[in-house]
Amino acid sequence: MDPFILHADFVLTMNQNNLVINDGAVLIGGSGRIQAVDKAETLFKNHPDVPVKRLKDRLLMPGLINTHAHSGLLRGTAEGLPVWEWLQRFIDPMHRVLTPAEAEIAAYLCYAESLLAGTTTIVDMWRFMQGSAHAAEELGIRAVLVPYVAEHPDHDYFETLDSNETLIRRWHGGAGGRIQVWVGLEHMFYATPEAWRRAMQMAQHYQVGFHTHSNESRFDVEETQRRYNCRPVEALEQFGLLEAPHTLLAHCVWLSENEINLLARHHVGVAHNPVSNMKLASGAAPVEALLAQGVAVGLGTDGEKENNNLDMFEEMKTASLLAKLSKLDAAALDAWSVCRMATIGGARALGLDKEIGSIENGKQADLIAVHTDTPHMTPLLGGADGNLHHNLVHAVQGGDVDMTLVAGRILVENGVLQSANLRTLINDANAAVPDLFRRRAEWLASHDSINELLRD
Repeated sequence: MDPFILHADFVLTMNQNNLVINDGAVLIGGSGRIQAVDKAETLFKNHPDVPVKRLKDRLLMPGLINTHAHSGLLRGTAEGLPVWEWLQRFIDPMHRVLTPAEAEIAAYLCYAESLLAGTTTIVDMWRFMQGSAHAAEELGIRAVLVPYVAEHPDHDYFETLDSNETLIRRWHGGAGGRIQVWVGLEHMFYATPEAWRRAMQMAQHYQVGFHTHSNESRFDVEETQRRYNCRPVEALEQFGLLEAPHTLLAHCVWLSENEINLLARHHVGVAHNPVSNMKLASGAAPVEALLAQGVAVGLGTDGEKENNNLDMFEEMKTASLLAKLSKLDAAALDAWSVCRMATIGGARALGLDKEIGSIENGKQADLIAVHTDTPHMTPLLGGADGNLHHNLVHAVQGGDVDMTLVAGRILVENGVLQSANLRTLINDANAAVPDLFRRRAEWLASHDSINELLRD
């Protein structure tokens, strides 16, 4: 790849000072890394022979980082239940009948949707993730792949630590370093103590991260207290599940003060999923308390079935509004804080803040260009005292993304996916769904105990 310059009306760097450069430019080197960030006239003068791509009426910013997602094909078909009943009725039966081909189709569709809406890095907890790796490799997204692992006799229909280890060996560091593979557990309840120990041994042996759900609902807390006589994060610490080289916990809605202190002490990242937490009536996470203790908090969409989209701009707005509503404080979780959660804060939550999350020299050129010539972005005022960050959080939508780059490669241009045919991906998904739903219905019909539980 030859070096080139992106020239935009505004460059939002998300560096330590949240620097905004009016009429700014970014020099991207042949390695796909950022070589310089400055005023456009300065870069043109210093690099007169480098071709320029002019992004008129555009804002350039770091790509968004989705710290918790699940690929899937259940959008709009799993509605109206709290999380644990929702899992039993809709989600776990789907996992029992899912095929590798269907899982791969879902990954392609969800990664394409993410790129089109400005997400450049996604943490995907899913099934049969060789297919996910193929999708990430072809489409060009940066992905942290976390298999849905369950090691328990009652949950023998998920991935296993054996398949997780195989994926690490084959794909960790793949696609030129864009793909990481972590150790995953669907939930601590879905594994035995022997599996907990092996999960940590694997993470340490391969020097990879660990990801699971925690403190998502009141039931989560109450059941952990019943089983282990302590709260979820306390149990994770007690059983050694915070000892990976890097740990990321999804949700963390129902936290005690002691649990927040434990997360800070162990440098655990948190994936905040406000839309999912609202839809499943789980609650509002104490985001500002986490940030005040120095916990790295990123944003996540959760899955297509509990959101029902993968639009991180919508997640930004919802995070801000949920914090304000739950605290009855209009100043809660200000726009700059939310912008940081979606970019450099998410990178820090993944332990990747040296590589991605801001537009700075030496970092990966994971960038997006956002339309500024829309009614809901008008007026737009740059500079530290302007309204640019407020508009990004409260006005922009994923459909406003014009260009998406990962490692300097243009994956979306003029709002069109460049690395695959979107119509084909949509058609593949629509074709796969009827048989998946038929097999799930057949499984439910043949298991009277599940049906009785759901009726009760």
